[in-house]
Order: sequence, then structure tokens, then C-alpha cells
Amino acid sequence: VQLVESGGGLVQAGDSLRLSCAASGRTFSNYVIGWFRQAPGKGREFVAGVSKSGGNTYYAEPVKGRFTISRDNAKNSVYLQMNSLKPEDTAVYYCAADLRVGSVVTVNSRSYDYWGQGTLVTVSS
Repeated sequence: VQLVESGGGLVQAGDSLRLSCAASGRTFSNYVIGWFRQAPGKGREFVAGVSKSGGNTYYAEPVKGRFTISRDNAKNSVYLQMNSLKPEDTAVYYCAADLRVGSVVTVNSRSYDYWGQGTLVTVSS
């Protein structure tokens, strides 16, 4: 499984960005997908996750109401729409795939089997 993120960049506080994660290698609809982020000097944290069908989504408290995760299984892609960005959202954003049979979205990064290379989001104040 290969995951490739795109869409990061430098924006101002209050702006929006849309991150994409393109997957290849196996049947995409078999994966739970999570977005994580890692800010400078900090650990990796869960941001949002989406179930295999796309019917269930989960968000970390700091991004609830501002970020929206979605997936298009026909396009083997997952998206993270980020609105009302804040300087504290600055981080490298990673998408990750959980291939476990029967899995549901988890915030535990160790449950994810494959990771992309990350895309940098910088929000200036």
C-alpha cells in the first residue's frame, strides 16, 4: 500500500486548505484511514478518521467543527478539508491506513499499518 499526501502549504490564520491522500496497492475500501499531524517538537497526534465505507467519521477535539474528513473509494482518495485554520494547526500532516479486518477508526497511531510521507501545513498569525 502506498499513500501520497498533497495540498499542504503556507496560509494565514482563518484561511482554508484541502489535503488529499491518494492510495494505491490494494482494495482501498478495505482500509480505515486516519489523518495525523506532528508539530515541531511534539509527538504525532490523531486529527480525524473515516471508516471503510465513509459512513462514520471521527475528529480530535481541537479540530471539531473546523475540519472535515471524507473519502471517495472510486478514486482511492481521502480528503481533509481544513477551515478556520489557526497557527496551532501548523504541523506535518500524515494519512495512514489501517488494514485490520473488522477495524474501526482508532486514535492509536500504532494500529495503522501504512503511512504517507506527510505534507507540511504552516499557518501564520
